[in-house]
Amino acid sequence: MSATAQALPAVTTPAIGQAFGGGFVTGVTVENGRRYLNITASADHELKGAWGARGVIIEGVGSFTDSRSNTESMAAAGSELAQKVLALEIDGFTDWAIPARDVQELQYRHLKPTTEGNYCWGRDGDNPNSLPIGQLYTAEFPGQTALPAFQDDGEEAFSGSWYWSSTQRSASLAFSMYFGDGLQDSHVKFSELRVRPVRRELIID
Repeated sequence: MSATAQALPAVTTPAIGQAFGGGFVTGVTVENGRRYLNITASADHELKGAWGARGVIIEGVGSFTDSRSNTESMAAAGSELAQKVLALEIDGFTDWAIPARDVQELQYRHLKPTTEGNYCWGRDGDNPNSLPIGQLYTAEFPGQTALPAFQDDGEEAFSGSWYWSSTQRSASLAFSMYFGDGLQDSHVKFSELRVRPVRRELIID
């Protein structure tokens, strides 16, 4: 067990995939010693667009866990995609965001739509900010989600294609993930990729 996990007492949270907080429970991340329950919006609210302008460093979009802060900084810099996500209101919740890199990893780990083997060449799956800490993918793990609604052709399923995170990689690139096989990579910011919005709630012991 990691030092982070040992330092945090156990707490009961809603099950993965459970309808909760305007969407579906995705998993837990840890930031500055605080645990957050991450929630993924339904497929009806999926968007597609460019991350932003190529060749421009945006301040405040480097977090691997704080999706909202990243997205607000993107929007302030002129990202139309980020602005559209921030304008969402779902079941009364208005704090939606483009998932940060390690929040996006949880979407794939727990809601993988396909039966394809996972891409596991680099650091795919490594997630030091999730609870439990995410380990490197193998070809077999994670497997296709057991939740029928999120399996291929299910009403909430992710497309087996590329999705943006809100985490910047460089002036030209932002982190992205391929939901067919779990490849974690980066794309040129003007690429048109999908986004499945998220929000989070602080877990109170």
